[in-house]
Amino acid sequence: MSNLGFRVLERKSNIDKNIVRAYKDVVTPHISDNLNRLFAGGSKLRPYHKEGKLLGVAITVRTRPGDNLMIHKALDMAEPGDVLVVDAGGDKTNAVFGEIMLRLALKKGITGVVINGAIRDVNAFSQSSFPIYACGVTHRGPYKDGPGEINVPIQLDGMVVNPGDLVVGDEDGIVTIPNQLVEEVLEKANKQAALEVEIIKSIEEGTIDRSWIDKTLEEKGCEF
Repeated sequence: MSNLGFRVLERKSNIDKNIVRAYKDVVTPHISDNLNRLFAGGSKLRPYHKEGKLLGVAITVRTRPGDNLMIHKALDMAEPGDVLVVDAGGDKTNAVFGEIMLRLALKKGITGVVINGAIRDVNAFSQSSFPIYACGVTHRGPYKDGPGEINVPIQLDGMVVNPGDLVVGDEDGIVTIPNQLVEEVLEKANKQAALEVEIIKSIEEGTIDRSWIDKTLEEKGCEF
């Protein structure tokens, strides 16, 4: 019988590196729109790094608030190209990630970290291009007792993340793409990007059609 709540599992799925690289220039709004706006990581998760896009495959961690034992274990397990995605309950009482862990992550080739909780040593992150998103900052350090789980489904402010999902983060926030949908969403997001180029062009040329606004108002019974 497994020790539910205190266990380390292997990730069973991964994503072709070429597909991951193809998302390099895809912005989170185009991804989100083509997931019907249901896969957002929540506005509480904000970037604390100087610059740089977060992109990689999720290794997930669920830990009790204020404890980073299982985060350390996940750092040791992670492979180059992974993104560490941690559900620490959104608690900001104790930081669960700091500069030493940042340096470990860089050494391992991890491409970013998402913490549904707090970080510390924020100056080190603000001067780095290593992508990190968190709920907040506190100088109070973590406990290292457990329990926790690695490579299980977690949630960040309502967004479910499974191990092996694709994680993308930019200035607008975090979004994850279910492993089995990465190719379909990529195609749709690229089509949307091309469409928006044409829309911007029509704005500049003064040819944009805005009749949809009055049509929508009329359909909804608005008097004007």
